[in-house]
Amino acid sequence: MRSIRLRILAIFAVLVIAGVVAWQLLPSDEGNSDPVVVGTTDAVTSLDPAGAYDAGSWAMYSNVYQSLMTFKSGGIVPEPDAAESCGFIGAKLQTYQCKLRDDLTFSNGDKITAEDVKYSFDRMLEIKTDVGPSVLFPSLKNVVTEGRVITFNLSSRDATFPQKIATGAGAIVEKDAYAERKLRNDGQVTGSGPYVLKSYEAGVKAELVPNSRYKGAVTKTGGPITVRYYKDSEDLLSAWKSGQVDVTHRQLPPSTLAALNPGDSDKRVTEADSAEIRNLVFNVRKGAPLADRKVRQAIASVIDRGPLVSKVYKGTVEPLYSLIPQGTIGHSTPFFDAYPTPDAKRAKALMQEAGVQTPLAVTFAYREGDQYTDETKEIQRQLNATGLFKVTIKAVEWTRFQKGYAAGEYDMYTVGWLPDYPDPDTFSQPLVGRDSSLHNGYTSKKMDDLISATLQYSDRSRASGDFKELQKLVGEDVPLVPLWQKKDYVIAKADVSGSQYLSDGTGVWRLWELGWI
Repeated sequence: MRSIRLRILAIFAVLVIAGVVAWQLLPSDEGNSDPVVVGTTDAVTSLDPAGAYDAGSWAMYSNVYQSLMTFKSGGIVPEPDAAESCGFIGAKLQTYQCKLRDDLTFSNGDKITAEDVKYSFDRMLEIKTDVGPSVLFPSLKNVVTEGRVITFNLSSRDATFPQKIATGAGAIVEKDAYAERKLRNDGQVTGSGPYVLKSYEAGVKAELVPNSRYKGAVTKTGGPITVRYYKDSEDLLSAWKSGQVDVTHRQLPPSTLAALNPGDSDKRVTEADSAEIRNLVFNVRKGAPLADRKVRQAIASVIDRGPLVSKVYKGTVEPLYSLIPQGTIGHSTPFFDAYPTPDAKRAKALMQEAGVQTPLAVTFAYREGDQYTDETKEIQRQLNATGLFKVTIKAVEWTRFQKGYAAGEYDMYTVGWLPDYPDPDTFSQPLVGRDSSLHNGYTSKKMDDLISATLQYSDRSRASGDFKELQKLVGEDVPLVPLWQKKDYVIAKADVSGSQYLSDGTGVWRLWELGWI
């Protein structure tokens, strides 16, 4: 899951950059030594990188953990971080090898070894929690170490593997501090990232201080940071207005965002194109009300994105008609092509073909929070207005919500998606591949074959045709309906610098860039 901000470039390449000079963090210049306080509505599901695959958790991972590879600000090509060098061995794209730096230590002073790296991957795949990141590595066969060399053996070609290990899924943990088959839940972190987690109160705040032991790709000195977590956008807005936070990111109310003026002298506003999307997901398990494809097509025929864009989100989002958002290689518009305008008559005909009794009772769940209530009610209104459906809505706390849809408790649900890395693959395997992170029961051999085909080429432009075929299949099978794609906003006080780097297109939350002017 994860956080992407700026418009992803149209052409992707998978290259390996070796020989990056690493620096140890130095003490900050004298000045305001108070922590910069960052407010967000993103929640942390787990501080253990084997236990979460969501934006709030991964934002924290990019600061307190280290991966073999990472991304420069705005970059699309990963570079070494904990690794000295990395690259594919041979032309088959099935063997990837990294050499670990020899000067790395965890925050507790223990040396990082290749065995810790192997353990981190093996453990994540062994635990395989429903809300974890193991879905990113369906082709990872095994990890082998020899000295400082780590070799990843894949069962099939995967040109995006370097990007995947640069995410929170590749976070390195200490073997002795994290149990092999159980998630760590003591509210502490043993990592090697630019920051050390000084204290943590779930759902309330995280206090971070610079990690003086850090060595890697980050060269900038970081200052102390406090991240405060808010239940919903109105709470975050209240904290911003009262001066309790210095920076806000994800998410103020749409009406507030729509009224922002980048020219205001009393604050800094970063507005960036984004690849964040939101989908209406259907439980397609056998026996579920939406198991029949024609029923799902009927819903797709009815959905009107116009009111969502203008009424609910005040123009801060754009309508989305594809699994892959605009600005990303392979983007097409299959849902516009197949369902150009809301059509209740067509929906009725599809329901009759499916042979279901109407109105069809449907349970619609969403993450609890005011920013999603209006959206949910609007979709409920549209479906119920046809007389074909009787939709009941249900707000669920975030952690419980994830477990609920993974267990098949809801007939349909809305899930936002922030790309994990700058490649269209991040919208395919994790969302519509076998054992996807959406856990909606969708499986398709044709889909899996198309996903495999997109991973064959280091020149990612060569995969464009396969991605378009993949999206066309999504429009036909309708395991989900894309709703919108949004812009990203970061608002900071005038005396805070570096806030633009929280939204830089890489999925890395660069808290170390924040500072006082």
